[in-house]
This record gives sequence, structure tokens and C-alpha cells, in this order.
Amino acid sequence: MMTMTVYIGFLRGINVGGKNKIKMAELKKMLVTMGFVGAETYLQTGNILFHSDDTAEALRMRIELKISEQFGVSPTVVLRTAEQMEKIIADCPYAAESLTEGQTIQVSVLTEKPDQQIAEILSRGKSEIDEFQLQGYEIYFLFRQSVLDSKLATNLQKLGDRVTTRNWNTMTKLSEMAKEMP
Repeated sequence: MMTMTVYIGFLRGINVGGKNKIKMAELKKMLVTMGFVGAETYLQTGNILFHSDDTAEALRMRIELKISEQFGVSPTVVLRTAEQMEKIIADCPYAAESLTEGQTIQVSVLTEKPDQQIAEILSRGKSEIDEFQLQGYEIYFLFRQSVLDSKLATNLQKLGDRVTTRNWNTMTKLSEMAKEMP
């Protein structure tokens, strides 16, 4: 018997500020009806986990289309395998255990490898307070003060719909959940 791949999906642009609401229970039900084994959701911001034999690209298109048809919203879906998530956690250039109060690590996952334009956009917001590192299909951020007051975080919004961001706690929790999936 072939083992299926565990995928973690990040939906961009749902349940933010009351716009584009999708109930996670309904999203989970949709994934089950699509034939995804062990479908789960985490938090109200569009984090999904499931097993599948399909490729990430095929899955992404299927999920985006089904969400659009069923819920009338068109989020970008970014997928990572459980193994990729473990690598994302392991490769973090910032030490989560040494953060002080008010400091946060955030990780942006992209649908495609970041290009030079992304680095330029983010560099416009870089300061002594905040920093970022591009690694593969991810961008790691260290915010030393409130994300809400960060110029770097503001520039993150300019990257468009091919990127979505989660805080470190969410990323580590999703990685743990993926490991626990049968």
C-alpha cells in the first residue's frame, strides 16, 4: 500500500476583518467531500491538514476552485508537505526560545520562489528593529516590537496574493499536528 502525503494548507485572505468568512467546520466538510483523508482545520484563519496522493500543484488548483464554487471567495492556497514544514521549522534563522516580550517570529509561505523584487519591496521597510531572511519558498521575519507598528510588516502587504503569513506558534503547532496525523 502506498503511503499518502500529509499536506498543510495555508489559505490567504479568509476570515480577516469579517470579510471572506468561511466556517472551518464547513471547510473541513468540503475537504472530506473532495476525498481528502484525515482532513482537519486549525484556527479560524484558514489552516488545513489532510492526506493525498496528488501533487501540490494539482491540489492547490482543485482546492482553490472548490472554495470559489462553494463559498464564493477566492483565496490563494499555499501547500507544504509535513516534511517541508519540518524543514521550515528547523531552518528558522531566529531563535524562538530567546525571544523577549513583544518580539515575534513570523513566516511567510509563498506559492513560488521569491524573486529580487520581493527582497526590494521588503528592504524598503527594513530597520534596526525588524529584519527578514529569504530562504527557499519562505520568508522569515523577526519583529522586535509590535507587528502593527512595523514598516516591514506594512511592506509585506505589498507582496500580493502569492504569499500568506503565520506566526511562529501557528507554524510549530501545524508541524506538530502534521506529525501526529496517522
